[in-house]
Amino acid sequence: MIYQLVQIVLPVFIVIGAGYLAVRLKLFKDSAVDGLMVFTQGIAIPALLFLNIMRLDLAAVFDWRLLASFYTGVFTTFVIGIFGARTLFRRRPGDSVAIGFASMFSNTVLLGLPIMERAYGPDALAGNYAIISIHAPLLYLVGITVMESARADGRGLAGTSRAVLKAMFKNALVIGLGLGFIVNLGNIPIPATVISATEMLARAALPAALFGLGGILARYSLSASIGEAGMISTLKLLVHPAIVYFMATMVFDLPVEFTRSAVVAASMAPGVNVYIFANIYNRAKGAAASAVLLGTATSVFSASMWLWILG
Repeated sequence: MIYQLVQIVLPVFIVIGAGYLAVRLKLFKDSAVDGLMVFTQGIAIPALLFLNIMRLDLAAVFDWRLLASFYTGVFTTFVIGIFGARTLFRRRPGDSVAIGFASMFSNTVLLGLPIMERAYGPDALAGNYAIISIHAPLLYLVGITVMESARADGRGLAGTSRAVLKAMFKNALVIGLGLGFIVNLGNIPIPATVISATEMLARAALPAALFGLGGILARYSLSASIGEAGMISTLKLLVHPAIVYFMATMVFDLPVEFTRSAVVAASMAPGVNVYIFANIYNRAKGAAASAVLLGTATSVFSASMWLWILG
């Protein structure tokens, strides 16, 4: 069983490690990482999300119990993260919100999809796409709103609303998801040649993004805010999936395929978006960067543990 788990999880982290070492050893220019991530996050991953949302049976996968299980864990860890930052580490309100954001934002795409696919096959991803479809928009909405309310130089209600809408409509992932919903709900026919070209882009998305993620991690150091990073990683890798597992199995009795999707997505490390969020507001950037590095490095073990629990 342990060997099987390693076979599932380790290849994903080997690709991340290859990107990390390539940049560290100067085999791949650090500046090239930015271009690679622009391609993956701005073009290839939106193409992947567009295709899969377009093809989803929305009525079948948008089970409110699935979303309630996952997002109960999300907002619980958000609150705990803010409270822990304020009480344990004596952080300012804005810093605490950034740390709370890192505690709730899972890397559901770059890590969650490849690990889920390797564990249970490509046909098991429907629940993951249902979660992903509202993940970034909802969490950015909550994070920006709470941040603007918490910091002393907040913009107020009107400014916050503009910031939220600007963040949503400029995000390529949200645009890809939105177009997928439009085509799906409108039953809009797409020419086969366009679908084939989009599929070519989508196939490049995850491996290229994993390699790029490794390159991005090479820029960070664990020396800054290791205590906060440890708290964030614990909340993200252990507390969040534990809450989701309890809700899915004990409260809602979700079908096993939805339980797997929710728990695997919840058990992923914080994504690079948490550093982007911290950088936008210049709050707790060291804690966010350290959490991405520490969480990604240790999630090889936590992901294996949750796959073992899920059977």
